[in-house]
Amino acid sequence: MSTSPYSNPNQLASLDTLALVLAGGSGTRLRDLTRWHAKPAVPFGGKYKTIDFPLSNCINSGIRRICILTQYKSHSLNSHINRAWHFLRPELNEFVDLLPAQQRIKDSWYLGTADAVHQNMDIILAHNPAYVLILAGDHVYKMNYRRMLREHIESNAEMTIGCIPVPREKAKEFGVMTVDEHNWVHAFTEKPDEPEALPGDSSKALASMGIYVFNTGFLKEALEQDDLKDLSSHDFGKDIIPPLIGKSRVAAHHFMNEGSGEPGYWRDVGTIDSYYQANMELLEITPELNLYDNTWPIWTYQEQLPPCKFVFEDPGRRGMAVDSMVSTGSVISGAMVRHSLISSNTRINSHSLVEDSVILPDVEIGRNCRLHKVMVDTACVIPPGTVIGEDLATDAQHYHVSPQGVVLVSPEMLEARFCKLE
Repeated sequence: MSTSPYSNPNQLASLDTLALVLAGGSGTRLRDLTRWHAKPAVPFGGKYKTIDFPLSNCINSGIRRICILTQYKSHSLNSHINRAWHFLRPELNEFVDLLPAQQRIKDSWYLGTADAVHQNMDIILAHNPAYVLILAGDHVYKMNYRRMLREHIESNAEMTIGCIPVPREKAKEFGVMTVDEHNWVHAFTEKPDEPEALPGDSSKALASMGIYVFNTGFLKEALEQDDLKDLSSHDFGKDIIPPLIGKSRVAAHHFMNEGSGEPGYWRDVGTIDSYYQANMELLEITPELNLYDNTWPIWTYQEQLPPCKFVFEDPGRRGMAVDSMVSTGSVISGAMVRHSLISSNTRINSHSLVEDSVILPDVEIGRNCRLHKVMVDTACVIPPGTVIGEDLATDAQHYHVSPQGVVLVSPEMLEARFCKLE
């Protein structure tokens, strides 16, 4: 039985924690957005990358020893980390280190989330942490990990799982938990066909956020046991957690807003529809994810770009944006933007209309275009006169249309469509 190294269980353990950010997934459900990028490197919110959110949570929580485990198409992610996250002081034992798949202990690349951690166990032990905090690199939220660590220590748990209630129909995409009145986990099922409902609320289930705190020795033993299983997929949700339930002290940490006590804002942006919706939620008058909160800043690489610009006020040719977010370096030239998120370094030309859309960085939209409920990938050039989002049947012949009617447009799709017309 492992015990806390702290005589006072309320003492914060941030300095004795190593954070591991899992950033190696292929992200196939995001379609062309991950054609050249790892999921955590996909832009979000106009100027950020999705990985900036868990990394900022670590820094704001006082956790400054961080390792990022990468594998799939990691070049743009590596570049972003090198530019944005090298402000820590290694002489104070602060760091953000990249750990690519290296075949350190076997002749294979990372075979799953648990295997990725197992293959780097020698590096983890070299840092001598009492606790290991495991995070996903592609979730969008703001969370004080200190509270989870404090609960983990006070309960004398060997593992703690971050959890949040979600609608039962969506719970099929997550690990679903059953807990008792003392927050001990009594059941855990990965992506169940029939998620167990919360007591007193049949519409919701308790879902794992993919956030785990382990006692280091306990984590090492669990991974070693899993590595011996020939049929294991070496995934935390499928293979590590279920055998621990009932045999080990596995606790649940309920992610809640500190002020209201309501469930906190957390989004898995792993599909086109969830990614689009999370971006659009930022446009609300009082969004749940407040990017303007100076007490919990989201850090990122600040590209040196001029302020956004709105030009022309001629009749029928006025550059303006309403109910929208427009990032630096963008020019709205005689165009109309309604309820849309415009990322950095984008130009929208005269007589065009963009509404209910998410435009990623470095996009140019020609004159006389109409875009409705469209997601435009980085570096797209939309030819003049293009109409997208008004006829989904036609759009589906050239672009990807999501189940909820979001039209994804990529440079390759545009090239395939308009080269045929030349």
